[in-house]
Amino acid sequence: MLCQRCNKNTATVNYVQVTNGKRFECNLCAACYADLYDGFTAKADSGLVAGFFGPKKVRAKACPVCGTTYADYERTGLLGCTSCYDVFKEDLIPSIRQIQGKVQHVGKVGKNNDELGLYRQLKALQEQLEAALSGKRFIEAGRLNKRIDEIKKILKGGESNG
Repeated sequence: MLCQRCNKNTATVNYVQVTNGKRFECNLCAACYADLYDGFTAKADSGLVAGFFGPKKVRAKACPVCGTTYADYERTGLLGCTSCYDVFKEDLIPSIRQIQGKVQHVGKVGKNNDELGLYRQLKALQEQLEAALSGKRFIEAGRLNKRIDEIKKILKGGESNG
C-alpha cells in the first residue's frame, strides 16, 4: 500500500481514530509520518492533533558531569555526583523537605561536645557577643565572653569548669 500523503513510498504507519462515530484512517510512509509528527506537535500540544500522534516526548534532564537523570535517582535513590544536587535542586527540595522537615543541614542538635560542635557553638556565641556589644548590653556580653573563653580552652586541650 502506498503512502496516502506522498503516493510514492510504501506506507508503514496505519493510524485509525474513531470520533463521534466517524472513522478516520490514515496510511503513511515513515518520512511523511515524521514530517507530520514534527509539524503538528510543534503547533499543537493538546486536542485532536496531539491525541492523533500521542503525547509529546519530554527529554529527561541529565547531569552534565556524570549523566545521571532524575529518573535514575527515583529508581535507585542515589545521585551520581555532587553536581547532581545543583542540577536537580528544584526536584530534590520537596522530597528532602518531606523526609527531613527542613532542607538545611545543621548536624546534631543538643549537647554536641565534639570539636565541630564546639566550633559551631563558638561561632554562634561570637555572633551573640557582637550583637550584645552593639546593643550596649555589657553584662550579657561579659557572660558570653566568659563562655567563649571556656570553649577556646577546651579546643586548645584544657578543661572546662562549667
